[in-house]
Amino acid sequence: MQEIPEIVTSIKQAAELTGLTEDTIRYYEKIGLLPYADRKRNGHRVYSREQIQSIIFLTRLKATGMTLEEMKSYRELSSLDNDTVPLRLSILENHHHKIQNEISRLFEIQKIIEYKIDHYREITQNPDLNDTNCTSTIKKDL
Repeated sequence: MQEIPEIVTSIKQAAELTGLTEDTIRYYEKIGLLPYADRKRNGHRVYSREQIQSIIFLTRLKATGMTLEEMKSYRELSSLDNDTVPLRLSILENHHHKIQNEISRLFEIQKIIEYKIDHYREITQNPDLNDTNCTSTIKKDL
């Protein structure tokens, strides 16, 4: 992971560090998913290391299927006091459970695909020269 400076002095640099586009960062601020960034005198955004780390964490939640609304609720709770910790914990535990279910589903699909790959490799490496698949076609045509 890339080293995050103490202060990120532009939205361009924030985009590079988080993997988001500048437009996405602006959109996330507009919808309230991200708090508005502090501004320099010239109006350019300035981000702290903690803000960048929070954005990166949100990108991880999104990458694992959390909706923008769910992410927004989680972020809003995170900005409150420690009384919201049990609720935040519950949100993350539920999301973790969803991720585990998706991993299990994908693993099952992967096993099916591996079976097909092995089957096709077997056919490629050991073709049955006695079966030309022409016999059934010829009989049907007659």
